[in-house]
Amino acid sequence: MPDLPAPQDATEAELFSECWDAVLSYADLCTSGSLTAHQLATEAFTSGMRELRAVGTLPGRGPGRRPGRLPAIPELLTAVRNTAAGWEAGGQGHKLDPELRLWLNSARAARFAGPPAGRPVALRGLRDMQGSDATLLWLAEVEALPLTAVARRLGLDPATAADELDQVRNLFRVRCHRAHLDSPMDAECRAYARLLDAVTRSAGAETPPDLSRHLATCAPCAEAAACLRLHGGGLPAAVAGGVLGWGGLAYLERRRRAAEVRLGAGHPGAPGAGGDPEERGGRGRALRGGLLGAAVLLSALALGVSMMPFGGSSDDEAAARDDRQPVADPGTFPVTGGSPGPGGPASGDTAPREPASAAPSATAPRTRHETRSPGPEPQGTSSGTTAPTRPETPAPTCRVAYDLVNQWPDGFQATVTVTTAEALTGWQVAWSFRDGQRIDRMWDATAHQAGSRVTATAADYNRSVAARSSLSFGFIGSWRDRNRTPYDFTLNGETCAAG
Repeated sequence: MPDLPAPQDATEAELFSECWDAVLSYADLCTSGSLTAHQLATEAFTSGMRELRAVGTLPGRGPGRRPGRLPAIPELLTAVRNTAAGWEAGGQGHKLDPELRLWLNSARAARFAGPPAGRPVALRGLRDMQGSDATLLWLAEVEALPLTAVARRLGLDPATAADELDQVRNLFRVRCHRAHLDSPMDAECRAYARLLDAVTRSAGAETPPDLSRHLATCAPCAEAAACLRLHGGGLPAAVAGGVLGWGGLAYLERRRRAAEVRLGAGHPGAPGAGGDPEERGGRGRALRGGLLGAAVLLSALALGVSMMPFGGSSDDEAAARDDRQPVADPGTFPVTGGSPGPGGPASGDTAPREPASAAPSATAPRTRHETRSPGPEPQGTSSGTTAPTRPETPAPTCRVAYDLVNQWPDGFQATVTVTTAEALTGWQVAWSFRDGQRIDRMWDATAHQAGSRVTATAADYNRSVAARSSLSFGFIGSWRDRNRTPYDFTLNGETCAAG
């Protein structure tokens, strides 16, 4: 296994600090174990750094980098994918994730090595932007860093960074629209191209039924629509998927978690945190003395935590979850597919509430999720002036939050977060779909579906969950006609409350 390349100057040292944990995180998705993940990451990082040096595109602070190259992080992630492809071709495919191996031998992977006009629209759009603009878009949308931290990293004015990001998003949209028009397409796709551009410009624009049907059956146009539609929250998935090809959504989730770890409370880049503007310069000078060792330790910590389920572990946070609204019907979420699906909110989708006659006690409040009947009256003598005391209903051992992240004409993305009152050494979360939805791909768990019933089993790296903390996983599914919130969630066979 090759050693990591030694930084030649302060710029390369800072590049290592910023990029290594991202490379290791994606390499872990691509491989079958932590040791092979480190091997793949090291080999890919070495080749990626060699390529960056050869073409002279190491990142700087100005806008001078020419278009045609990706920013440093996606360039190194591409090196991970290309190194994995080399492993597969060279007889080392057994070290890779089985789904990645299938993808590497499919036509979808061949797009990335084929003619430029046939490559993903997001990849071509990002390459067509100036380096500083593309880096701003990637760090804010894909790496999920707070905008204040991105501004410090790129030397931007934090007061105007939000406006610059909006301009960069629109610039990315323009580049992707041009790339879509330059793509090889048949007469039907070309006829819909300008209509697609018009419909995706506004969040309130209705998607005509014929265009919706076309997007449901044409993958290239649906891919372009995701890049052109800046509202609805689908842009990060479009960018990550277009650049990485395989594992984009899972990478997004890991980077979101890693950002929460690295930029938690007290960090100058965290929302609401203070911080001296000169701190970045002082931190950079300190890093130059022992950067490599510290970066490896930090990235290992961030990666390890990013692969574990997150959630509050304190009693206060658990109580706060009790007061949240029940799981919302998917119809209440913004969707990225123009007009909403035909399924609207259903009255059966919300958790039952206490009847008006069952007012909670002032000393022992009951949550709205407790629906069990009270036990029998306690036996014994009671005073005529003292009302008999009902025993408290046992608190649920788990609570579930179902989040519809994104939806399009025939598919959707969702996450499930379960908070457990007890420590777990292994877990299975099960639920039932209402409308015949099907699971297509799941990350951070393994899915098994029998009819409408789905069971998600823990992965090897997130089997253990501490008491009063959370586990989470995500998935991509398909739907027809309606896409209501699933019901009957259980954790290891125990019914979970909503919220």
